[in-house]
Amino acid sequence: MSAINQHTSRIDRAGELRVNQESLDQLWQRAQILQIAEGRIAAVDTALTLISAQDVATHIATKTFTEGSRYFLGLDLHTKAPFFAWDTEWVGTIDDEVKEVGFSTVREIGSLLSEQELEISLHAMGLSNWHRAHPRCPRCGGATRVDLGGAARTCDADGSQHHPRTDSAVIVLVKDRDDRILLGHQPIWPEGRFSTFAGFLEPGETFEQCVAREVLEESAVVVTELNYLGSQPWPFPASIMIAFEAVTDNPERAQGDGQEITEVKWFTRAQLLAAAKDGSLLLPPSISVARKMIERWLGESAPGGQTWR
Repeated sequence: MSAINQHTSRIDRAGELRVNQESLDQLWQRAQILQIAEGRIAAVDTALTLISAQDVATHIATKTFTEGSRYFLGLDLHTKAPFFAWDTEWVGTIDDEVKEVGFSTVREIGSLLSEQELEISLHAMGLSNWHRAHPRCPRCGGATRVDLGGAARTCDADGSQHHPRTDSAVIVLVKDRDDRILLGHQPIWPEGRFSTFAGFLEPGETFEQCVAREVLEESAVVVTELNYLGSQPWPFPASIMIAFEAVTDNPERAQGDGQEITEVKWFTRAQLLAAAKDGSLLLPPSISVARKMIERWLGESAPGGQTWR
């Protein structure tokens, strides 16, 4: 069976360049820069809005945005042009509606971006989320600063260096022997939204053990025949989704746990397509690995679910 994501990276992360601040400063001057403003990325219509170092200097000089932080994202594989993220905030009190002009979330626009733009966006947002959540040293409590072009934070008080962490999570497409799939509804979702099952890896647990435990906890079915499908970075705020499909021999036992999953439904291909077309079923957004897993099983694109606001 084919994997759900076979494409290679469109960016050379060039980790060797992060150790030389002078080199990073030179790269910044000719870089294409993705601006992040309070969790939203600069984008118009279906493309990112990439700015120059001079544009950044102008924003700072006019006190439109704070000085912010710079994160080196890497080089274009072919042209070797550098990419950076500029993580900043608006200066002063700005209405939320004004802040949204020219900016979008990755969830909203991700499915419309090119593969390279999506890769840049996910990398940038992952760094932004981590840096904003770790202003202090976990060892001594001292203030930390951005280091290695955004790939680390350093505490000058005790000399320790800290690196971004990604939370591993599994996501599972459950099937039965009749090749139906089981989807679940979380109470925080809109009515009619169903998706695959997912959960975080616990200490001392393998991915396979996590798959079996999470599916059993959330849907009451036992799964076997696990098959790895692929993975997807999911920086909302800091996860990597490890995708599997699995088979159950006791589909009649399926029921939600009443907390994380309040309803489960089995779907044939015909039932899923009909429900998605008439709007009674809201599928995950097309940017998500959950959607890719469902459409891989379906054998075609499903209607709806371009974005997930």
